[in-house]
Amino acid sequence: MSEVILKMDNVHANYGLVPALRGVSLHLNKGEAVVLIGNHGCGKTAVLKAICGLLPVVGGKVLFEKSFIHRLPPEKVVSRGISYIDEMKLLFSSMSVIDNLILGSYHLSRKERRERIEQDIQIVYKLFPVLKERRKQYAGSLSGGEQQMLAIGRALMASPKLLLLDCPTLGLAPKLVEKVVSVIAELKDRGVTILLVDQKLQQVINIVNRGYIMMEGRVILEGSPEELLLIEEGHCQTW
Repeated sequence: MSEVILKMDNVHANYGLVPALRGVSLHLNKGEAVVLIGNHGCGKTAVLKAICGLLPVVGGKVLFEKSFIHRLPPEKVVSRGISYIDEMKLLFSSMSVIDNLILGSYHLSRKERRERIEQDIQIVYKLFPVLKERRKQYAGSLSGGEQQMLAIGRALMASPKLLLLDCPTLGLAPKLVEKVVSVIAELKDRGVTILLVDQKLQQVINIVNRGYIMMEGRVILEGSPEELLLIEEGHCQTW
């Protein structure tokens, strides 16, 4: 039987006075990749932000490894093993690649940082060799694809158990899409649980186990990647 690592139970959240989530319930099993799809503004990003503490939960519960996290501040959520990569990447453009990576381990104690930081950087460099080549460059001088790699690399410096990815392939050239998707697949193989939002299901269909369709702040359907693709392409009239 699969072990549930994250569960959202009837979660409500607002952007100011505007409802963003209206009773969302979903779960992730340990080691799987799950995708959220739906029209723009349906609440996909809000789900990720509610999990990581960036969007206050006003109703319902979020459990991670059987502990409630929906009232924790973002830094405490990170320390539990959850990393979030925003659609905008939010890198420090005037800092070098290596300094951006080091910042990803900020939550570790001084002793842990000394013991792990170099090892974690080498793991990132193995996944993204171009970051090693560009390690002394300013993050703001990187291409869009390289910035996405750096954003993922920085998140990995926190050694996450759960990785939240908001549109990781958005705006990337096809070859870079393939690279980012292959890295996500490798992270999944390493045991990282992944919840991602993507505008094009076809791009990630081979690496996800399940998916949820959202509409107007609610989950309206759970299905296999193939079932969701049929719906997305309009061959099924389920929603």
